[in-house]
Amino acid sequence: MAKPDPDALLRQGLARHQAGDTAEAGRLYRRVLALRPADGNALNLLGQLARAQGDLKAALALTGRAVALHPGAPVFLAAHGATLAEAGRLDEAVATLRATVAARPTDAVSLRNLGQALAALGRTGEALVPLRQAVALHPAAAEAQLALAHACREAGLREEAAIHARNAAADPALAGQAGFLLAALGAAPAPDRAPAAYVRDLFDQYAPRFDDDLTGRLGYRTPAALAELLRDSGIAVDSSLRVLDLGCGTGLSGVALAPFAARLEGLDLSPRMLAAARARGLYHALHETDLLDALPRQPGAWDLIVAADVLNYLGDLAPVLPALAAALAQGGTAAFSVEVGEVAPFALGPGLRYRHQPAHLRGLFAGAGLSVLAEQDCVLRQEQGQAVAGMLWVLRRQG
Repeated sequence: MAKPDPDALLRQGLARHQAGDTAEAGRLYRRVLALRPADGNALNLLGQLARAQGDLKAALALTGRAVALHPGAPVFLAAHGATLAEAGRLDEAVATLRATVAARPTDAVSLRNLGQALAALGRTGEALVPLRQAVALHPAAAEAQLALAHACREAGLREEAAIHARNAAADPALAGQAGFLLAALGAAPAPDRAPAAYVRDLFDQYAPRFDDDLTGRLGYRTPAALAELLRDSGIAVDSSLRVLDLGCGTGLSGVALAPFAARLEGLDLSPRMLAAARARGLYHALHETDLLDALPRQPGAWDLIVAADVLNYLGDLAPVLPALAAALAQGGTAAFSVEVGEVAPFALGPGLRYRHQPAHLRGLFAGAGLSVLAEQDCVLRQEQGQAVAGMLWVLRRQG
């Protein structure tokens, strides 16, 4: 019997990969590696499969091995750099992607990835250079246009940001996100909520560094503050309640809520946030869903519903509060935070989050059958050196 040809297996694997048959592609790549363990292409392609499946640990190992075996190969550097960025290892990603574009200056995707990694590190001025290069190389690439629009917004270049956001909006897949950015720039009407795809992508990208960044650099402590306000409002910390954590993220809020809960469930739009929450082992169940889809399906199911820094991605809370009230048991409690603004009923802030006017919210509470147990002014986080003003609320469903 003739010995299998690794090159033929690799071509077959790539064909299956491109056809979407990832299981067969992975099997073929592994056969190549069994015959030729130092095959960089098989390692790299298997790493890209792992990355697409959310297994960043395996993806980093595979793409890193390809780079180690074939130093300086731009295609392997590009894949490893992108994987490092997705894993939140931003300084390493920047170094790897710089090496990539030094070897292959017209690699527009790596230029975009480099710019986004620099922007995520807060190095916006540096980020503009590779992002502008990426757009110049491929003006029709909507992802690069949108990334440059966001970087320009962060740099205070609002007119340039609007130009690139409009260019990105030509792609139907990104039109919603681009329109949302235009609204934040004051160049389009604000929608009633942030697009689900924007929120999902934002927090999927943020998940690997979310806890350290938020609690460290940004001074975030909203879950703990809400838990403290619940205790001050007379909610017993006796592990007796059915608790729903809306927008649970990585489970930071679950840590604060677990002492109240006989059963703790969470929901979020971001699968990578949910994976981090699952790893904490705090939740009895986690759900990848939108809160406005989930709440109406659970009438009277919860003793306590908490939303820590979630409602700032929803502008119009008129449909949210009745749904929240209906999901509470009689006498149940809701607790949440909002960013505070002076415009009624809400305004979309430059940070791409909504600000709500407290007086308007109080009117919505009454209409939804919710009475105020407590409210408290607070600082939600630091942003670009400035305190983000917010308010915490504890409400009770009226009988």
